[in-house]
Amino acid sequence: MEHSTVYRRRWRILAVLCLSLIVIGMDNLILSLALPRVQQDLGASGGDLQWIVDSYSLAFGGLLLLGGGLGDRFGRKRMLITGLLLVLGFSAGAAFAGSPGMLITMRTGMGVGGAFVMPATLSIIKNVFPVEEHAKAISAWAGSGAIGVPLGPVLGGLLLEHYWWGSVFLIAVPVVVIAVAACALLVPESRDPNRTRLDLPGVVLSVSGLTTLVYGAIEGPRRGWTDPLTLAGLGLGVALCAAFVLWERRTDHPMLSARMFRSPLFAGSAVAMFCIEFCLFGLLFVVTQYFQFIQGHGPLASGLRLLPVLTAIVGAQLGTRLAARTGLRPVAVAGLAVLVASMALMTGADRGSETLALVSLALFGFTMGLVLPPCADALLAAAPAEQGGAASAVTDATLQVGGSLGIAVIGSVLATTYRDGLPDLGFLPPQAETAVRDSIGGAEAVAQQAGPDAAAGLHDLVSDAFVGALADSMWTGAGVALAGVLAVLFLLPGRRSPARPAQAPSEAAEELVTP
Repeated sequence: MEHSTVYRRRWRILAVLCLSLIVIGMDNLILSLALPRVQQDLGASGGDLQWIVDSYSLAFGGLLLLGGGLGDRFGRKRMLITGLLLVLGFSAGAAFAGSPGMLITMRTGMGVGGAFVMPATLSIIKNVFPVEEHAKAISAWAGSGAIGVPLGPVLGGLLLEHYWWGSVFLIAVPVVVIAVAACALLVPESRDPNRTRLDLPGVVLSVSGLTTLVYGAIEGPRRGWTDPLTLAGLGLGVALCAAFVLWERRTDHPMLSARMFRSPLFAGSAVAMFCIEFCLFGLLFVVTQYFQFIQGHGPLASGLRLLPVLTAIVGAQLGTRLAARTGLRPVAVAGLAVLVASMALMTGADRGSETLALVSLALFGFTMGLVLPPCADALLAAAPAEQGGAASAVTDATLQVGGSLGIAVIGSVLATTYRDGLPDLGFLPPQAETAVRDSIGGAEAVAQQAGPDAAAGLHDLVSDAFVGALADSMWTGAGVALAGVLAVLFLLPGRRSPARPAQAPSEAAEELVTP
């Protein structure tokens, strides 16, 4: 495909990439509302349910850097289409899984596909668009990612109102078919023109480090944060990631340029993005339970109440423009300060009104749009063009690790303070008491088997405990966001970064190769 043709089609190419990203966003969140039916139909245990959710995150987070590096070496379009086809096949398989083990396997395969798709979308943007349009294109990319946050639960809730649980996985099938066809027709192939040999030690260190780190985060709330396996996973993950950074700074053919690790712009942007995603996934984990169990809404009504996060679309447009005028630091600091306010506001959500929760989601969406696009642009700018896939993968890995740790930490605080907030439940049989103390979902299942008066009394007890736990967990997120404000103030440059050199349209596709 000729450079001039690519330049003319760049906005249509962006639409295809955004569609691919929406699929990944939906896959990551759509299952949450279907878990009760999965448990009932497949006879899944609590541990099975956790791995049905976490298997996707483990594969996705662990393989992101590998997916980005393979795209740089073998072709980003090729990796994008390969990833979409994996998502297509494993989504169809998940819809008709007949056992918990089969569903876990299918979800793992979907995570592998996502790890190929997500870095490819961002690196193709970097290659197709001229430098002066990167920020604008990345704003659209981030906005499409935000659309997947409420869209997955809304569509999932709508299907669950009428069909079996597996139908939530079939949403991706027609969308992916359209995306694959459009990619084949519109998206140009690009790769690292130097074609250096594959950095095998870097691949091993990055995959093992990210996988181990995400695994430790997953096991934290399950086994306890002082459990030897949890500590070993987190400690070994951090050590392997540190070893990866050291190796990349010494090797002659790194997956990532050494200049990325020396850049305060890179470090500050990564911290800001980590904090956003940490709070996002932690908030979604808590607020979906709040809408269903405290406010009594069904799956569809709960999904619709996530729509306020679409303020991210407005924030994305504003954040890009402000960063161009004032520099990244004021935008990141202001955005994270609003994030602190959003999480603090959510602590006031109670049984009487859900208004604070809806306002908090709207503020959060605006913050996400304000901060993520300029930070993603800064991360990509810190890497040479030939390593666009690997740099994109670093961006995505920052988001994924932040999200995994957000669910783990905030979920752990929620579970612990919920149990501590419950009164003596000696009036219940031992098995029922265990279920009530395990989670509010277990408490609701026990209440459904009790008489009306007993159910109402039990609901009041567990609701009070959950609302108190919700406040503690949201204060935890606010604390992380506040730490992010301080870190960004310290790390990011205090003035506008020097403008990047202008790039002619023909140069925007200088690494494009004939498919």
